[in-house]
Amino acid sequence: MGRKILVAYDTSLLSRKAIDEAKTQAKLVEDSHLYIVTVVTPGITSNSTAASGNLSMNDAELIYPKLEEIKKELQGNGFNVHTEIITDFSQRNPGVAICDYVEEHAIDMVVVGHRGLSNLKRLFLGSVSSTIVQRAASKVLVIK
Repeated sequence: MGRKILVAYDTSLLSRKAIDEAKTQAKLVEDSHLYIVTVVTPGITSNSTAASGNLSMNDAELIYPKLEEIKKELQGNGFNVHTEIITDFSQRNPGVAICDYVEEHAIDMVVVGHRGLSNLKRLFLGSVSSTIVQRAASKVLVIK
């Protein structure tokens, strides 16, 4: 089996760019697998998601069709694709749930977008990409 490459997907333009980069990486090693993963948090409202990086359960209902569309598109281009929405009841930084998934599925590389939070916002809210860089048990490629 080739490499396992995970994209942390949150519907943003940067996460779409991360998918494009993951495709490039997957082409380098035959039989690579792409994992497009989204984390949602029960109890978080859609209004608070933009600032925190957390996606709500309501967002999950909107994201599922997008994930299926992305999966179909990638499979149509010959990629091995797995999509998953992780429900994280702990309401922690989504990066922690991504890192747990990386370990559980022996992921070789994570590709994640970096939203460019100010230092103050990062201090109070945390950065998903920073958390993944610090905690992931794999290589991490950050897209700016």
